[in-house]
Amino acid sequence: IQVIGVGGGGGNAVQRMTQQLIPGVEFWCLNTDAQAINRMPEGIKTLQIGTDVTRGLGAGGVPEIGKRAAEESRADIAAVVAGADMVFVTAGMGGGTGSGAAPVVAEVAKEMGALTVGVVTKPFGFEGRKRMSQASLAISELRNAVDTLIIVANDKLLEIIPPNTPLERAFGVADDILRQGVVGISEIIVRPGLINVDFADVRSVMSNAGTALMGIGRGEGKNRAEDAAAAAISSPLLEAPIDKAKGIVFNIVGGRDMTLQEINAAAEVIYENVDPSANIIFGALVDDRMQGELSITVLATGFQTEEEVRAGEQGRCQLPRWCAQWS
Repeated sequence: IQVIGVGGGGGNAVQRMTQQLIPGVEFWCLNTDAQAINRMPEGIKTLQIGTDVTRGLGAGGVPEIGKRAAEESRADIAAVVAGADMVFVTAGMGGGTGSGAAPVVAEVAKEMGALTVGVVTKPFGFEGRKRMSQASLAISELRNAVDTLIIVANDKLLEIIPPNTPLERAFGVADDILRQGVVGISEIIVRPGLINVDFADVRSVMSNAGTALMGIGRGEGKNRAEDAAAAAISSPLLEAPIDKAKGIVFNIVGGRDMTLQEINAAAEVIYENVDPSANIIFGALVDDRMQGELSITVLATGFQTEEEVRAGEQGRCQLPRWCAQWS
């Protein structure tokens, strides 16, 4: 698995992700800005793109320059992603390098046969109309290049973070949500857990799945499992009802005090709220830092049209389908 941060926002997100290194996951930063590349810490591999186009000075907030830089370095990008099974392309949309280069990076990764997932942010409204317009165009291009596209609208964070949160911390929350999405999916594939998931299972949910939505929930106390699951599927980050998704990947993380009954309770909350015909994949992991609380990350893909929803109305499922994974 590779995680490739493109541009300044992507680089920031990747730096945050490497605070929790995962065996089997390789982190990269691609940028036109030589100074930003040189500031990357150990543990993150780097590639400066478009040296002829930008001379190492960045894309100046112009997506077309970011795109030309990536096209110039297309062969180098192909060498980076060669042999990867899964590639996450993460970027902050709206600037020059991230907006222009991320679709090219994703296109190359998919051409090389990797399951390709875009994980990007849309700018805050206060960042201006031009940046939002550039982000919208870039997201449209990226959507055509990836298997699955996870979009986090920064304005949605205003519903999550306290009103007195400093600006730098607010952007940190955005990076942290990107991290949770990437880490949540990666961990259930590569980390040994209570319930493990095959890469083929994840591919079945995420291949050519289109736009995806992500929800994150945490719970403490007696009903922490149900609370975490309910919070994840009603997260402000989910811009559409989860019952319209055709594919669900979810990851439960708890301390060594997490019980089978709690995993069952969390799974049932999610099963009761999704389409009975949805393809559902999940894993459960133990993390010693989570003693006393549970965290659930839900990724919902393949949203139906209204016509498909009306045509497909049918009964709810009877039993959680994850039971077979214990055998």
